[in-house]
Amino acid sequence: MEHGKIKVLIVDDHRIVRQGIHSLLEDCQWIEVVGESPDGSDMMRMIRHYPVNVVLLDINLPGPSGIELLRKLKSQPETSHIEVIILSMFTQEEYIIDAIKAGAKGYLPKNTSRNELLEAIRAVSEGQEYFSPLISSIIMKTIVKDKQEETQSDKPEDILSKREIEILILFAQGLSNSEIADKLYISIRTVESHKNHILQKLGLRNNVDLVKYAIKHRLVEL
Repeated sequence: MEHGKIKVLIVDDHRIVRQGIHSLLEDCQWIEVVGESPDGSDMMRMIRHYPVNVVLLDINLPGPSGIELLRKLKSQPETSHIEVIILSMFTQEEYIIDAIKAGAKGYLPKNTSRNELLEAIRAVSEGQEYFSPLISSIIMKTIVKDKQEETQSDKPEDILSKREIEILILFAQGLSNSEIADKLYISIRTVESHKNHILQKLGLRNNVDLVKYAIKHRLVEL
């Protein structure tokens, strides 16, 4: 951003929290707090009347949530340039990921220090991202978990036994339980038991899902 003070808007539904954040920033020479807002409608009104570079945004607000307001800011050309730091007591993975996907450049817990808050404001105003150590560790764990899930094999032969694959193919070809039993020289009860095991192993719910799975993995042709 251009040289000059960073214009900050504080959005939180608790006045004492807004005032506390304001007091942390008011003696900083390179920051100007342009206002405080208790909710989304007031936030948008403030943004229309004052130049804002960075919004410190709570998640739990009356009316639209902070995440919804963030999406709104980023979807409108006249406000998409405004950077947002989520400042929230919520540090669960789903909130953090939703905020990042919505366009947040920073995420801090409410017990963050003054120095860290200032560092985050400076970073996002310069086009960088800033996440507290706690938030960063949660993000990293999420990335690792997603990578592990991606690398887990989805191949039928790595999940099912040869007999289970054989039964799955015959079922997907339209054979009934009794026809499968006759073809494989096993009992109907054994066929049913195998099908239940297949459903459990694949995390599927019903026979339709079994057929879809077989088609998807080219065990049968349409």
